[in-house]
Amino acid sequence: MKIEILGTGCPKCKTLEANARSAIAELGIKADIAKITDIGKIVEYGVMSTPAIVINGEVKASGRIPEVDEIKKWMSK
Repeated sequence: MKIEILGTGCPKCKTLEANARSAIAELGIKADIAKITDIGKIVEYGVMSTPAIVINGEVKASGRIPEVDEIKKWMSK
């Protein structure tokens, strides 16, 4: 599973990354997490508001910090 955290490194982006790492740990799955800070790459996903989370190439949320349980649901599908 590939997880991408889109954002410039702000505190909200760091919280989103921490939530994603918690979800991975709680599910006991293997996943690669990449931080995307390049604005051009973020815009390529169609994201205009950060932070955002992308799971396996699909934008799941942008402009907010999803809770761990919500991220776990996305990872379980």
